[in-house]
Amino acid sequence: SPMPLILTHGWPGSFLEFEQILPLLTHPSRFGGDAADAFDIVIPSLPGFGFSPAATRSGTSPRRIAGLWVELMRGLGYGRFGVQGGDIGAGVSVWAARLFPEAVAAIHLNYIPGSYQPPLSPEAAPLSREEAAFQLTAADWSKAEGAYAHIHATRPQTLAYALTVSPIALAAWLIEKYRAWSDCHGDLERVFDLDHLLTIVSLYWFSGAAGDAIRIYKEGVADPLAFGPGEWIAPPLSVALFPRELPMPPVPGSRGSSVFSGGPARRGHGGRSRHRPR
Repeated sequence: SPMPLILTHGWPGSFLEFEQILPLLTHPSRFGGDAADAFDIVIPSLPGFGFSPAATRSGTSPRRIAGLWVELMRGLGYGRFGVQGGDIGAGVSVWAARLFPEAVAAIHLNYIPGSYQPPLSPEAAPLSREEAAFQLTAADWSKAEGAYAHIHATRPQTLAYALTVSPIALAAWLIEKYRAWSDCHGDLERVFDLDHLLTIVSLYWFSGAAGDAIRIYKEGVADPLAFGPGEWIAPPLSVALFPRELPMPPVPGSRGSSVFSGGPARRGHGGRSRHRPR
C-alpha cells in the first residue's frame, strides 16, 4: 500500500506550494514512474496559516506543531509515516523525527532549519573549514536578507497591523520573497505565474492570516531546535540541494543526522521556481 507522507510548508508559503507535485507523488505511474512508489499524502496548513485557526495561547512552536502532526496522522490511521518539509516545515519535520522516532519512518528536507549551528562544546570536534565558511555565509545572508525574520520574531504584532489592513503591503511583503529567493534572476514572471502568486496573497488576505502566520517565528525563537552533545536524529534523513537555497550547512550527516543524501537540483528556497513541474 502507498506510504503515508505528511508535507509541511513554510512562510510565505501555504498548502498551495504542493499543488503541482501532488499527482507525481500519488500517481507516479502516470508520469513514467512505478506505481509501487506512490504515497498517501497529507498536507495540513500550519496553525494560523490559510484555513487553519490561529493558536489562542503562546507556545505553538514548531516543536508543538510536530506533536500535533503526529496526533493528526495517528488519527487518520497512520501509525508510521514519512515527513517532509522546507523552511518552517523543515523545523517541524526535524522535531517530529527527533521526538517521535517510533512514528517517523524517514525524513526528507529541502532546507536545513535555520537555527542549525555546529556544536562548540569541549567534547565536540573542531569546526571544519566548510563549517566555518558556512557560518560566515549564513551571517552575511542574515545581514543582507534577514531583517524580515528579525521583525517576525521580535515585533510580529506591530507588522501585523500593516499586513492586515493593506493588501498592497501584504502583497509586497510576500511577493518580494518569491523574487529574492527563487531562480528568477530578477524577472518574477519568467518563473512564476502571476495568478499563482495572487492566489497565495489572496489566501493570506481573505483568511486574515497574515498576522497570525508570522508569529510562528517568535514562537520558534522561544523554543529553538537545538541538539545536545552526541544527540542524533534516528530516522533516515535525505536532503534535496537547490543552488539558490538559503545558506545550507555542509554534510549534515556528520552533525546530528543518521543519513545524508542528496544531489544538486534546480530552483530556489523551498524549491521555488517554475509553477509547472518538469
